[in-house]
Amino acid sequence: MWEEMKWPEIEAKLKITDTAILPTGAIEQHGPHLPVDVDFYDAVYMARAVAEACGTPRPFVLPAIPYGVSYHHSAFKGTLSVTNNALSALIYDIGMSLAHNGIRKIIILNGHGDNKPTLTYAAQMINRDAKIFVCVETGETSDIDLYEHVETHNDIHAGELETSTTLALRPELVDMEKAVDETLYLDNEYLEFTSDRGVNWYTHTQRLSQSGIIGNATKGTVEKGKLMWEISIRKMVEFVESIMHTPLEELHQNRY
Repeated sequence: MWEEMKWPEIEAKLKITDTAILPTGAIEQHGPHLPVDVDFYDAVYMARAVAEACGTPRPFVLPAIPYGVSYHHSAFKGTLSVTNNALSALIYDIGMSLAHNGIRKIIILNGHGDNKPTLTYAAQMINRDAKIFVCVETGETSDIDLYEHVETHNDIHAGELETSTTLALRPELVDMEKAVDETLYLDNEYLEFTSDRGVNWYTHTQRLSQSGIIGNATKGTVEKGKLMWEISIRKMVEFVESIMHTPLEELHQNRY
């Protein structure tokens, strides 16, 4: 944990570790049954769990960024949103400062899907100016495996998956009596959120859901959540270790 170390400890560790995980999330509505910090809490939990499971030397875990681009949830109280420009500028400044410190590989662990375009832009700018490796992980390492265990069509927000993962970690904060089924059917494979042919598109959540849920929260269980966390952490560890153990020059050569 970067923030818990003294500067001489960071200086010493930088000689053996050039990789840092930056958790990012959001504070936004997650239906009437889940707390508004799900995306933030999960990103922090994931980053720490992944770092602990990695072999030595482990990557740095940076202080998390709680706020995200959440304007589309603003009709639901409790949502706190920042602009794309504000978030990208903050990520860029952090990335450039990390590069100045000696970090050569930054893995942005993103807990909120709608941050992705903004984080990707910032990652490109850091790479352009600092010439280091920067990537954004928004579930790509494990989503294909997770959705084999999700029954609900278009389950993307506060539904079966997130209800399950929250039940597994913080059951006392989940009110299953208020969990509802708001499964979304758009009848257009190019707009379906979980379609292999789906395009990126944006809308305000209240146009799709009355409760703020997009999915079926009633199908959430502790057992599913534990399995989903196990899969997510294992696949992310594989990815992080592959980045840590590949020299920067080879990463850029392989990518470009």
